[in-house]
Amino acid sequence: MKVCGMAARSRERCWTGWVLVLICAAICFLPLACQGGHQTEPSGVVPPQVPVRTSPPPPAVSSNPSSPSAPTVNSARAFQYIKEIVAFGPRPIGSPSHKKLEQYILAHLKGDQVESDSFTADTPEGKFPVRNIIAKYPGSKDGIIVIAGHYDTPYPLRNTKFVGANDGGSSTAILIELANQLRGKKRDGYSVWLFWTDGEEAVKQWSDTDSLYGTRHLAEKWQSDGTLKKIKAFVLTDMIGDADLNIERETNSAPWLEDLIYQAASHLGYQSHFFARSSDIGDDHMPFVRRGVPSADLIDFEYGYGNVFWHKPEDTVDKLSPKSLEIVGNVLLQTVWMLDQK
Repeated sequence: MKVCGMAARSRERCWTGWVLVLICAAICFLPLACQGGHQTEPSGVVPPQVPVRTSPPPPAVSSNPSSPSAPTVNSARAFQYIKEIVAFGPRPIGSPSHKKLEQYILAHLKGDQVESDSFTADTPEGKFPVRNIIAKYPGSKDGIIVIAGHYDTPYPLRNTKFVGANDGGSSTAILIELANQLRGKKRDGYSVWLFWTDGEEAVKQWSDTDSLYGTRHLAEKWQSDGTLKKIKAFVLTDMIGDADLNIERETNSAPWLEDLIYQAASHLGYQSHFFARSSDIGDDHMPFVRRGVPSADLIDFEYGYGNVFWHKPEDTVDKLSPKSLEIVGNVLLQTVWMLDQK
């Protein structure tokens, strides 16, 4: 929305400037006109350029969004989870703090149906244990909606003050809060699986083979055992706590699913935080996209001006907002409820 606003202001300045030029010209050349003279248009004058919107406009919302309202998250509680998560410090795979976070997540899922996908990843820095965590909430309809987010922090930043409040912390926390809303409730819809992905970050340098360790492993496993065919939608959350929240329209994502997410956001009055700009982002949804699973990546990849806080020690809790967690969490739940109606 900021891009659109800038363009409008530029157009206003542009037209105002030309109107003033024409008025001045009329005043200056009126005597010549009266004397029978004429004035040719001066050469070499180029009008100001109006900024062009490079991102596609948000999708149109259905004129009759009949979906019922879903439960809402407790954003203050989710924000507190982030504070507790960053207290562990950097959380790269293979580290004691990473193990503590695993146990923290599992403690919040006590009594739920939980599965772990544990394996050893072969990385440029050696072999590391990786553990995907999946909490399952059964529904009455045949099919699965997966909501995912990573919980590790970058291995190369392990000896820095990087605590990943937004990048890793926000996605971990919002999934825990979603579990609170799904727990113990009979779902008259698809089963919902919450998936804390591990090994998302590169161990040395981002590449197709040095990144997304957890999702690459689980996507292959689910393809082999037939689970992928049952997934109706895979929705990823990443860096969703930024106080200045602007979720990208991620161009690898399924357009119909992003349209539905936008309708959910509009249903709740949050549409101004979604899809004002487009980006092509490699993230944990890609192993599923490549296997034909309808997927969407909810990510705000403009963290600070020029993304200055991304993978920096400044990625701290004070840059985040409970309101952003409320927006994303409620839109996720509303999207699930709307998918149930399809």
